[in-house]
Amino acid sequence: MKPIKMLDDEAIVKRAIDVLMKELGPIETVRFITVPKKKRIESVKRHRQWQKLLDKDKLFDEVFAK
Repeated sequence: MKPIKMLDDEAIVKRAIDVLMKELGPIETVRFITVPKKKRIESVKRHRQWQKLLDKDKLFDEVFAK
């Protein structure tokens, strides 16, 4: 088996940018790089939203059905 050679971070970024530039062009590459990350919902808020959508009777039937 061949040993795996890991690239350093700078080389990975350079290669990725080169591919993006080739496939998308400069404008779309910049758009892709600057896309903001979606902010995560705080866990308690997310859990409460999930609870609002939950059908308690259906869940109990699935969990405790004989």
